[in-house]
Amino acid sequence: MLRERLAFFGALCAILVSINLVTADPNECELPPGLREEIAQYQPVVDSIFQHIVSGEYAGKTWQSLLEFTDRFGPRLTGSKQLEDAIDFAVQEMIAEGLDNVHTEEAIVSHWQRGREWAELVEPFQKNLPMLGLGKSVGTAPEGIRAEVIVVESFEEFENFTADQVEGKIVVFVPAWAGYGATVQYRSESASVAANKGAAAVLVRSMAPFSIGTPHTGTLSYDPEVRRIPAAAITVEDAMLLLRKYRRGDKMIIHLKMDAMNLDPTISRNTIGELEGHTFKNTSVVVVSGHMDSWDVGTGAMDDAGGVFISWKAVTFLKAMGLRPRRTIRAIYWTAEETGLEGADEYEKQHSEDEKDEFNVFFESDSGTFKPTGLDFSGNSNAHCIFAEIAKLMPCLNDFTYTEGTVGSDIGNWERRGFPGVSLRNKNENYFWYHHSEGDTMELEDPDDLDRSTALWAATAYVIADLSIDIPKDVTDYKPK
Repeated sequence: MLRERLAFFGALCAILVSINLVTADPNECELPPGLREEIAQYQPVVDSIFQHIVSGEYAGKTWQSLLEFTDRFGPRLTGSKQLEDAIDFAVQEMIAEGLDNVHTEEAIVSHWQRGREWAELVEPFQKNLPMLGLGKSVGTAPEGIRAEVIVVESFEEFENFTADQVEGKIVVFVPAWAGYGATVQYRSESASVAANKGAAAVLVRSMAPFSIGTPHTGTLSYDPEVRRIPAAAITVEDAMLLLRKYRRGDKMIIHLKMDAMNLDPTISRNTIGELEGHTFKNTSVVVVSGHMDSWDVGTGAMDDAGGVFISWKAVTFLKAMGLRPRRTIRAIYWTAEETGLEGADEYEKQHSEDEKDEFNVFFESDSGTFKPTGLDFSGNSNAHCIFAEIAKLMPCLNDFTYTEGTVGSDIGNWERRGFPGVSLRNKNENYFWYHHSEGDTMELEDPDDLDRSTALWAATAYVIADLSIDIPKDVTDYKPK
């Protein structure tokens, strides 16, 4: 099941970053009487929200808070003290900011540790191979693995090798970049594919279209019926070098050392703070969210502290402006997203009994917080029509899309069962240059872009939460996984 989840998750990430979704035609919409006029009346409120956040007293504050957070806690790997300290900090700060019902909810999560690791080409010449072990990979023996190399571009090419040819070797997969959704299967599945023929370890070209010698990590998925072998990502440049040399017939030997360990599952927490509704406190809640955890490289500013902070500050700034909607806006900072949506899965299970009454719409930002261009909306056709009217309120933004599929990773659990969803559209065409790498730092974040993203997030959530009607939904029952 995890293997299928991770494959879907990878494809979804690519959709969020690169695909244009179906556009709704507002002219074909039949809204309830008076609703179009009601939505139009929010224009002064929306304009005020943008003014306060983009050019008023809150300008620059999202970026400054994000800077201080990432500098203070650095990367926040699931199971680490740094993640849990960051969660404690968020709770204390939200209480100090006067948010309502600030608390955490526990989730049992994976606990993987990287340890020391290195790879070196030792024949036909010596060369360091910058690498990152893949999340949940097993380690090598203390002396490492020193083995001859097989290099292939695809699973189909690998099928041509017999088990005798593969036995004891390190297999290097160098798939051509065809977008994240199509290529990420090699990160997820290569270890088990190679181990099934007796490979000693696997190296995979990093999941990136562009590189300056930086490896990119991410979670793998072991087939439970196949022996687990060490797996790591190497740079695009080194992967291509190895492929060229193998194609020429060069015999190559690599020495790989990984101290990675999978420890017993541990307890982490989803983090919650609210702007409580004046009429509906615990029903028809509008959720705004991002994930608190990151990989253990870079500082996780782009993936996904930026998503956390536009959600957090959207609620904080609305409260400071004295804007309290009919329904509660609940900010959730998911834990353990990178290890397979573990925090969201647990939250869904914990809230499944009354979820149809409890939730209305789910927002999630997890594809960058670069210059915002609009929003992706998911839901049924009636929801699309209302979303299309709300989109008209947003100043200087016209990139809005509508789908009956999913637009988020953590919130995908709810979207697939019929809850409406919202995701940030932004100029993230270079997202995978930095994704899951040492390059994911504050240097990617721009104060003005974060202000506009926060304003768009806050204004849209406020209007949805304050409307006289809920966003329509067709929800199927929760089924335990």
